[in-house]
Amino acid sequence: MLSLRLKKNEDRRIKSGHPWVFSNEIASIVGTPEPGMSAELLDASGAYIGCGYYNSRSLIAFRLLSRQRVDLDNVDWYEQHIRAAQILRQATYPNLRTFRAVYGESDFLPGLVVDKYGEYLSIQILSAGMERRRDLLIEALQRVYEPQGIIARNDVSVRTLEGLTENVEVLTGEIPELVEIEENGLKFLVDLVNGQKTGGFLDQKENHLLLKNIAAGREVLDCFCYAGSWAVHAGAFGADSVLGIDISARAVAQASRNADLNGLSGRVNFEECDAFDRLRSLKHEGRRFGVVVMDPPAFVKSRKNIAEATKGYLTVNRRALELLEPGGYLITCSCSHHMGRELFRDMLTQAARQAKREVRLVATCSQAADHPVLLSFPESEYLKCFVLQAV
Repeated sequence: MLSLRLKKNEDRRIKSGHPWVFSNEIASIVGTPEPGMSAELLDASGAYIGCGYYNSRSLIAFRLLSRQRVDLDNVDWYEQHIRAAQILRQATYPNLRTFRAVYGESDFLPGLVVDKYGEYLSIQILSAGMERRRDLLIEALQRVYEPQGIIARNDVSVRTLEGLTENVEVLTGEIPELVEIEENGLKFLVDLVNGQKTGGFLDQKENHLLLKNIAAGREVLDCFCYAGSWAVHAGAFGADSVLGIDISARAVAQASRNADLNGLSGRVNFEECDAFDRLRSLKHEGRRFGVVVMDPPAFVKSRKNIAEATKGYLTVNRRALELLEPGGYLITCSCSHHMGRELFRDMLTQAARQAKREVRLVATCSQAADHPVLLSFPESEYLKCFVLQAV
């Protein structure tokens, strides 16, 4: 095991609960480092802080796993933490078969994401430390969940920051072309091999219920609809008509199948188009909607492009507000961590002013409970979901 010693006064953040150490905070290393090796972390005086993974190739050089001295190459340790995460989910969602089973640092397994889709697991290994222990992780996951198949969706650019390659690989069992899941009593098909992220998005399942009391009898527009979760929920909750739009032909085809699966194909329809352009053309057509849902992909990839990304959020939300009928609702989201809650609210205030609409803030929500937020790790809270009403 390596031994890392921090520079003087560089221990305040990690001693307050944050699990990361950056490369410029380390004063010395004892041992021969390899990417993902186990390491103990010491403060400047030599006092023990904890143990974790070290990777000299990453700006996040050290990721803390435990503040005790533990063996990080023991499968039992991983089983214990995966099972603890399972118990938390079972307490929150006792009857749910599809949920986020492991959420990285929030479950004290940094660099690991595991989503459970019925009898299948889709995982992302995002750090060199977890990649080095992939076989241990697979064994631990099989012990806890006994899945019919495990797929690694490691086709994410963040892996390159750890010196890792991007790939998609079936690790155990067989993965069907489409997996059927249930959310809020509705059925959805998920493409674990080609879908976005781990195949689908599980963080909005509670926010989808926001439509329950406002969609009935209204026309609903779902922008960046992906596989149609918001649109299908709106249809199921009594919307007169729903239009979902997305630039991906694959997503639109899957969304249409999901509407059919729930008997909603007559009222819930989808178009393959650019959401920015379609919002403009809908205004020119004189269309108005009782509810608009705005759930785009992450516009803000890093701090350096916050200003540019904010312009994108501002444009689509202004155009959405322009399409609302009096008393209509905008449900608008951002999954960009760097777009903080206050910045997002300020942007929406500006969008309302540009749209010349008087707007009420009805509700503010976050990610689902199976994506828990570690208070000492603000990076674990990323999803903002605001409900606005045009008055």
